[in-house]
Amino acid sequence: MSLFIFLTVIQALVAAALVGVILIQKSEGGGLGVGGSPAGFMSARGAADFLTRMTSILAALFVGLSIVLAAMAVNTGGTRSLDTSLQRTADPLAGQSQQGGAQQPAAPAADPSAAAVPAAPADPLGGAAKQ
Repeated sequence: MSLFIFLTVIQALVAAALVGVILIQKSEGGGLGVGGSPAGFMSARGAADFLTRMTSILAALFVGLSIVLAAMAVNTGGTRSLDTSLQRTADPLAGQSQQGGAQQPAAPAADPSAAAVPAAPADPLGGAAKQ
């Protein structure tokens, strides 16, 4: 487990370095924008090449560490068992009337004569119907 923590710390450092290298670069590819001689290591072109190379190296290292950490997590996670002490086995609606909850309406009776009575139309004006 200590190797896992060590690699996690290394990955965090690589990620911070990767963010830093990306933020240093100019969007046009000018790198640090350091002036100087046209040929040389810290010229604008030399800095851009260095930062591009560092970005690709750090990105490959980050992806490689991610794959290694994922493989280590799969191998260590298989030995644990699930805690089923909170698993519910009873119907949650079965005891509501005993606990003071709202009662469910009873199912309608299967009487065929009661279902055949149509409802009277309502008067929209609210007055007495003329006969």
